[in-house]
Amino acid sequence: MRFHWFVKSSERQSKVGRSLRVLGPTWRASPWRRIAQAACFTLFLVLFFFVAWPGGMGDFALSRARKEIIDIELFLALDPLVGISAAIASRAWVWSLWFGGAMLLIGIVLPRMFCGYLCPMGTLVDLFDWAVSNRVKRFRVRRIGWWRPLRYFVLIAVLVAAAGGVMLVGYVAAIPVLTRGFQFMASPLQIGMVRGWGEVPSVHAAQWVSISLFVGVLLLGLLRPRFWCRHVCPSGALFSIGNLLRMNERKVQDHCIECGKCSKVCSFDAINDDFSTIGANCAFCQTCGGVCPVDAIHFTGRFSGVADAAVATSPKPPAEEESGVDHSRRRFLIGAAVSTVGGALAVRGIQMTSGADLPLVLRPPGSSAEADFVRLCTRCDQCLRVCPTGILQPMGIGQGLDRLWTPQANADFAGCDPSCNNCGQACPTGAIAALTLEKKREIRMGLAEVDSATCLACRGQRDCDTSGGTHLICQDACEAAGYSAILVEGESAVTPVVRAETCVGCGLCQAACFRTNVIEKKLLSTAAIRVRPGVDGRTVNAAASTRPSVDVQYSVPSD
Repeated sequence: MRFHWFVKSSERQSKVGRSLRVLGPTWRASPWRRIAQAACFTLFLVLFFFVAWPGGMGDFALSRARKEIIDIELFLALDPLVGISAAIASRAWVWSLWFGGAMLLIGIVLPRMFCGYLCPMGTLVDLFDWAVSNRVKRFRVRRIGWWRPLRYFVLIAVLVAAAGGVMLVGYVAAIPVLTRGFQFMASPLQIGMVRGWGEVPSVHAAQWVSISLFVGVLLLGLLRPRFWCRHVCPSGALFSIGNLLRMNERKVQDHCIECGKCSKVCSFDAINDDFSTIGANCAFCQTCGGVCPVDAIHFTGRFSGVADAAVATSPKPPAEEESGVDHSRRRFLIGAAVSTVGGALAVRGIQMTSGADLPLVLRPPGSSAEADFVRLCTRCDQCLRVCPTGILQPMGIGQGLDRLWTPQANADFAGCDPSCNNCGQACPTGAIAALTLEKKREIRMGLAEVDSATCLACRGQRDCDTSGGTHLICQDACEAAGYSAILVEGESAVTPVVRAETCVGCGLCQAACFRTNVIEKKLLSTAAIRVRPGVDGRTVNAAASTRPSVDVQYSVPSD
């Protein structure tokens, strides 16, 4: 069976072929591949800028569900390295493994289809190369060098770190790097233009590091087109390993005239000097077939009767033939050993920065226990994107490298809206459980505590009184959310008291106090009622293997 989605030389002079020439040579050579890329990249943009955009007022879960015809986290789930790393690090099943496994199985029939057709990061790299890299030649490196197998070494380091309980996948995997880059670069622009520039959160050092990483992926194209995809991306390396089981492949017929056009247009370094195919690298994009002037390239069954006239591998240099030593294999084994040690050292180094003396963190509702959370979180920051109030903010470098870019709830900025469960629905690994609204309202993020030394009401001042002196600002916020966890005591002075059995730590009371008494009236330097994390000893099913809800157990702290 042949898989020919490219335009043959005999068809290039047709009306369709001539019209495709306007779009560019690769569009003319392999239009279906470019159409698939354009559709998937457009879908990613729609998911990010429209579906994940927490617009409207109230009923945020319903608003998201109406728009979410396709899951927000689709592309993260399709990247098998995300699910595999999370499963290894947490020693548990992760629901996105089903999707990643499906992509690997599809890759047996259509080798590296995700890389060649679906990956939005790859399409963005292509766009950058078209706009910038192809016009700047001064930084170009030769095709073959020590960097050629680098992606396999990165993959080994990621998997070794995951075995040690550390998630490096968020630093180097294509989709987490892309979503986080968009979150820290594109999302502030959308917030500023739609809601006003005063609503844009400040950018800290950790965000700048992530932005630099995202921009660096694109700038690698100055070395060679698609340098990231060819030589660095560990997700691509995983798909390349899957190519060992491929059922179909590229084959070159004996009437090849060795013009070299196929090698020049290949984006994945999949063609040897003798024009044969490097099977592990080929992404079945078929652009080479579209530029071949004699139709000598076919995409067909690996074990079909179609013969491949080219040799299987490039000839060795004379020095290697004489010595009988395969230096490329020796270099690969040395690199694999170094990357294994590097992954182990990364685990050790990151764990050393996460000492027991670091403060507890207020996590989103339904989050796994802290140790499991840092092993499951991919640092994709999709949860930040879908949060309508902005209570979720990325953690910085100073709070431990194992927590870098993970979400924390900053209740000074805002509270957790009771009509929203978006963060769990957008999480690709179950670090945040996909809770129903009913279950989410029972889950405790923390416990609100009143600082009687700074509370204006506790000191007899009336600045926080509302409704004729019978209510307080914090109490009003809590009752508006439907929790009624704050009562008042006293006759001459109205003093807030938190009911531990009903408080879920949503932070709405803290946000109201901070907004009124710190920002507007400037009576306090910090909110007098604050949510303390980690007080309930809750345990969450870390695997989050079922959707849309998981089993959650929690206990009320005793005072």
